Formats: sequence, C-alpha cells, structure tokens
Amino acid sequence: MSRTATVTRDTRETQIRLDLNLDGSGQGSWQTGVGFLDHMLELFARHGAVDLKVEAKGDLHVDQHHTVEDVGICLGQAVKQALGNKQGIRRYGHFTLPMEETLATTAIDLSGRYYLAFQAAFDSPKIGNFDTELVEDFWQAFAANALCNLHILIHYGRNSHHKSEAIFKSAARALRMAVENDPRMTGVPSTKGTLTT
Repeated sequence: MSRTATVTRDTRETQIRLDLNLDGSGQGSWQTGVGFLDHMLELFARHGAVDLKVEAKGDLHVDQHHTVEDVGICLGQAVKQALGNKQGIRRYGHFTLPMEETLATTAIDLSGRYYLAFQAAFDSPKIGNFDTELVEDFWQAFAANALCNLHILIHYGRNSHHKSEAIFKSAARALRMAVENDPRMTGVPSTKGTLTT
C-alpha cells in the first residue's frame, strides 16, 4: 500500500503544496524562498529516505516565520496522512547524531498525541538571515500536526548551523525508524488498538 500524501495550505500568509512519499529514496525539490529551510528540508529528505517536494510562497516581506511554521504544519499533516491507521509500523524511533562538535538526539513516538520537548540552545540569534528560534517553531508545528511525541535534545555544541543540521538529520533518522514496517507486528502497536486519536 502506497504511503504518500499531498497537502496544500492557502492562507493570506502562505501558499504551500507539499508532496511526501514515506517509502522514497531521499529525492525531491524544495522551493520555499527561505534558503536555509530549503537546506534543512534536503537533509531531512535524504536522511529520512523520504521523497519530498515542497513549493511555498510566503509573506517574506514581513519575515520568515509564517513560511517556516506553515511548512512544518504541512509536513506534519503529510506524515499523519501518509501513515493512515499506522498498522504494522514500529511506532517509536530515536537517533543520536554527531555533527562536528555538536551531538543531538531525537526521539519520536507516533502516538496520535502531541507533545514537544525541545532542549536546544543556540548561541547566535541568526544563521545567515535565518532566525535560529524558527528551528523550534518548525518542529513545534510538525509535532502538533503529525500528532506525535517529539523530544529533541542538543547535548552540546557550539556552531548554530551544526546544531540545526544535527536536529534535522537526527529527526529524519528517528522518523525513518518509527515509520518502518515491523515484520513482527500485526495490527496497531498499541494496547489501546488505535494510534489515531
């Protein structure tokens, strides 16, 4: 069964189309108007082994916040949609990733319930012209719309670019593990019998 999704979002702030294939090979395209976000989305697709296409137009004359947050919303919705009833998946995933001097861990539970724990301090307010606080805003939007528990931790590090990259890569790897089919699991991996609410 194909695990794909297409999500569109059309507001006064952003117009977005996002296509996702959870069983891809890391291919895609990303044109959000925010160069650093495009870079992070490419990393996410490659390390998550998902095919991802994102086309976004946002009110960048205001700032980058609406575009970054709304792409996070759409990606979370797409993951939720592509997983369907979540039968046979591993459900949990985690990954600890070194990136130069930085070490990051992401753990995820595709529980059908939202919670974000984000423990990542950035030493600089910007990476180029990208506000570092938007990294948390992106994952907040993702977790709230994927309906997952998401825990992100930077153990240590210095460079803000490396910290952000480590977060996106480790999150992609953790999600990749969680959405994998578990050959020993029949039905939904929950004693409740559902992971959709």
